[in-house]
Amino acid sequence: MNNIRNFVIIAHIDHGKSTLADRMLEITKTVEMRKMKEQLLDQMDLERERGITIKMQPVRMEYHSKISNFKFQILNLIDTPGHVDFGYEVSRSLAAVEGAVLLVDATKGVQAQTLANLYQAVERDLEIIPAVNKIDLSNADVEKTKAEITHIIGCKKEDVLEVSGKTGQGVDELLEKIARIVPAPQGDKNKPLRALVFDSKYDIYKGVLAFVRIIDGTLSSGEKISMLATGAESEVIEIGYFKPALQKTEKLQAGEIGYIATGFKSVEFCKVGDTVTLSKFKTQVEKLAGYREVSPMVYASFYPVEGNDYNLMRDALSKLKLNDAAFVFEPESNLALGRGFRCGFLGLLHLEIIQARLEQEFELSPTITTPSVVYEIKLRNKKDKLKIYSPSELPDPSMIEAIFEPYVHLEIISPSNYLGAIMETMKNTRAEYLDTEYLNSERMILKFNCPLTDVVTNLHDDLKSASSGYASMNYEILDYRPNDLIKLDILLAEEKIDAFSRIVPKTQAFSEGKRIVEKLKESIPRQNFQIAIQATIGGKVIARETIKAFRKDVISGLYGGDITRKKKLLEKQKKGKKKMKNIGKVSIPSEAFLAVLKR
Repeated sequence: MNNIRNFVIIAHIDHGKSTLADRMLEITKTVEMRKMKEQLLDQMDLERERGITIKMQPVRMEYHSKISNFKFQILNLIDTPGHVDFGYEVSRSLAAVEGAVLLVDATKGVQAQTLANLYQAVERDLEIIPAVNKIDLSNADVEKTKAEITHIIGCKKEDVLEVSGKTGQGVDELLEKIARIVPAPQGDKNKPLRALVFDSKYDIYKGVLAFVRIIDGTLSSGEKISMLATGAESEVIEIGYFKPALQKTEKLQAGEIGYIATGFKSVEFCKVGDTVTLSKFKTQVEKLAGYREVSPMVYASFYPVEGNDYNLMRDALSKLKLNDAAFVFEPESNLALGRGFRCGFLGLLHLEIIQARLEQEFELSPTITTPSVVYEIKLRNKKDKLKIYSPSELPDPSMIEAIFEPYVHLEIISPSNYLGAIMETMKNTRAEYLDTEYLNSERMILKFNCPLTDVVTNLHDDLKSASSGYASMNYEILDYRPNDLIKLDILLAEEKIDAFSRIVPKTQAFSEGKRIVEKLKESIPRQNFQIAIQATIGGKVIARETIKAFRKDVISGLYGGDITRKKKLLEKQKKGKKKMKNIGKVSIPSEAFLAVLKR
């Protein structure tokens, strides 16, 4: 156990974690050069296409020092995502290790997610190794970035390593420092087995693969295991390491990171954060302190464009859920859109990723309703609060005492010269300004408390526009707070369309209603009858647009003659239009739903 070091690389999105991991794999000869490719640990096509890490990925490396007389060591690395939506992946990987490499891009400096991940690592009392990446670039400002790191960590400037994930410069020194200062794992291989499940994925041949960190004891292939939280039991089909491909082994001991092929047919039996033990010890061992179970914060509904694709979409979503513990879905139906699924996500990027995977892996392009957060409703004469996941679930206003919405603590890191533009952007939200902290003379952290709805809709893009792309943001959920909120309904040809309904602040209802009806007027094609688009609150219409009907010139064939003949034909056409308006159905293209989502 003394020769094992478990560590993660944490950083903001696009600061070079996966590229640095590639160089580590090359230096330790974990992967043959002929098999090396960029972002090797990013297994999904979507990760390579977008250049971001979505799923954490463990790998076991064997390290022989070139610098000192260090003996052979095993380094277990977990590469983590950097986007705020996948912060839960980072929290899970931190529970399985003793050290963290804090990586900061020398061209961008400390950013929002850098701080968020650092705070999580410090909370877990991990050994922090700071490093400045991308030092080979011409616009790298190494000294300024080092000064920012020393300001937030409180370390000495000489403790911050300089590396280049692209060229490999300084990576040997980084590996040496990891081997030297990350503590060896604590644990006893002679005690009853206790292993922490920090991730899981589904394999069609081996069932659920549990990614585990062995805390105490030893596990061998073929032994019978028990999950302490779910109570499920199974015989181990196979155990092994990540190299990064799965490599079979005979046993895993305390301190090691590996996988267990459990044979379970559903991820529900093997929950992330659960404790694995041998069935014979299940009454003797205590559960490990897992980590909070992640709960989706943004909900949107997916509807198949063709009704026949419902079963295909259900199977596709089930397969995506097998490898994504944070994604949830359940069936629902809607008058305008038919049968579909209400899905829960961690944020809008998570929603985009699921949508892109549906299109790429299953060739399904769903209609997506307006994303909504989870609200809490206090009903009159009732103690308990009711949770609602979509505006259509909102009870009658006369029964509601108060509506509570989720608030977040928001941190924005940006160059100081964009302060005015960012504050102007934040004026368009309902954020409460708290504080400004300066990292140095050129960079600042702005702190706000803000409703989650305002953050997830368009704030990320607005901040990027206001700061020429330099600002970054991170948020964490605070609590639920009461606000003056009302339900805004949209009627098409006097028929309420639930998919367009939303809960909005009373003060913004008119502007939001006007925006939606104008967008719909542009997006819905003209029909043979006139269509009224109305935004309503209760029974009151607050905004209206009309899509004019196609009109055939019925009197074009008449030349002269009595005017009554023309009037007769026009009257006949008018009656036909009226009849058509009553029986005609407005077809809403999927582009109209997307147009309403975009501000």
